[in-house]
Amino acid sequence: MGRFLQTAGLVIGLIGLVLQFAITIPASMAAGRSLFGSIVFYFSFFTILTNIAVVLVYASLLSPAGYAWFPAFAGRRMRAGVAVAITLVFIVYSTVLARLWAPEGLFLLCDILLHYVTPLVFVLWWLIAGADGSTRWRDISWWMIYPLAYLAYALIRAPFAGEVPYPFLDVAKNGAASVAISALTTTALFLVLCALAVLVDHGIARLRK
Repeated sequence: MGRFLQTAGLVIGLIGLVLQFAITIPASMAAGRSLFGSIVFYFSFFTILTNIAVVLVYASLLSPAGYAWFPAFAGRRMRAGVAVAITLVFIVYSTVLARLWAPEGLFLLCDILLHYVTPLVFVLWWLIAGADGSTRWRDISWWMIYPLAYLAYALIRAPFAGEVPYPFLDVAKNGAASVAISALTTTALFLVLCALAVLVDHGIARLRK
């Protein structure tokens, strides 16, 4: 089952990312961005970056070539960190962002693949085959680097690009206080998910023994 979920997850992840790229770039350029600006815009979403991390975890485990290219993503603690991040993608999108727009056609398909299917498959795979009790509480400090670095990037880029990837990070529209509250809430949620991941990882290891 673990191998099946890895393979299915890799295929689904690649389809979602490639298709999203193929439809985002033309739409972004039609909105006035340059080709380079459109590519930067695509890679400026936490969802995209985290889905890429998911694909790299699968690729590093499915073949020697994948491991040779992406050895860091084969680590057990990396898998748990990615599981936390992709869970955050699902929670934030389904509870906050999904109601802000109504995608259709291929955009809807990508929306479902990247925000719902990929998180479900990856977390299920991690629970079945990825969790082994190897995580430590100190790993949380490493996992926290990713969302904090992303937040810093999004806020620093905003004044220069004149846009933010997510509405709740728009200081110009919402004010610094509102953005700070949103950022702290999201960071706190990530921290809670990290703690839950460690507990679940250890719990699964004890059950297997």
